[in-house]
Amino acid sequence: MAGKNNALQKPVNVSSELQAVIGVATATRAQVTSKVWEYIKANGLQDSKDKRQINPDAKLGAVVGKDQLSMFKMTAAVSKHLS
Repeated sequence: MAGKNNALQKPVNVSSELQAVIGVATATRAQVTSKVWEYIKANGLQDSKDKRQINPDAKLGAVVGKDQLSMFKMTAAVSKHLS
């Protein structure tokens, strides 16, 4: 696997809004996803009835929007904050 150009393993720059959530300026896409989930779980942002739904707080809302969203749409929303 080493030597292959794997997009998930390539460091990317993180927007200031996303930095407020995950605490780092650069990370791989895999690390970003992991840190966003740590934040969601640490702050109890999964919907109590449907764990697939995320209820963003103010910090996460600056990244993914204020409305509840599915965990499947979250990755696309977060990726707009990576360059």
